[in-house]
Parts: sequence; structure tokens; C-alpha cells
Amino acid sequence: MQDCIFCKIANREIPADIVYENEQVLVFKDVNPAAPVHLLVIPKKHISTLFDLSEGDSGILGQVQLAAVRVARELNLGEQGFRLVCNCGREAGQVVMHIHYHLLAGRPFQWPPG
Repeated sequence: MQDCIFCKIANREIPADIVYENEQVLVFKDVNPAAPVHLLVIPKKHISTLFDLSEGDSGILGQVQLAAVRVARELNLGEQGFRLVCNCGREAGQVVMHIHYHLLAGRPFQWPPG
């Protein structure tokens, strides 16, 4: 998608501090971190929201989850844990219309999050 900032990052049109990458997924540091560790985990394929997923996208979402865990392990977050958040829609806090997960760690979190 032409105007999608995450697609531009995935295509290397905009720089980002990339932490991990494979053929389907990109993980990079959030420019406005909400925690000491705040990474964005995105599929390289443009999918606007969870509502836009198709049956064929299940593998991509699995790759997103696996990438998040891989990076969390590399950052030694196993003992303290981490939060993985996906907002769906503007009222839920989704600002960029490209599915993405926030991997947050490095401080205590509250529940409920809102």
C-alpha cells in the first residue's frame, strides 16, 4: 500500500531500527516507546486490520507470534515476561492501519490495560 508507513519501513523506503527480520515479518523499535522495551512486530504483507484477515493469512500471524517470542528470548525477557498487544481499529488505539503488535517489557503493567 503506497501511503502505509509500515510498508515503507518494510520496503526500506523509511529507516527504522530493525531488531529482527525474516521473509514474512519485521520487528523494529517503536519511535515513541511506552516502555523500556517497545518493539513493533509487523507482517511484511499489508493487511489493514484483523478484520481484513483471510484464512490464508493464518501462517503469517503464526510467524508474527514466533518472531515476537524469538526476539523476547534474545532480549532475555523469559523471567520478567512481556506483553504483546494488537489494537484493532481507531477507537481501540490503532493509529497505523497495518496489522502490528506491540511487544512491551521492562516495567510492571496493570490490568485492565485501558
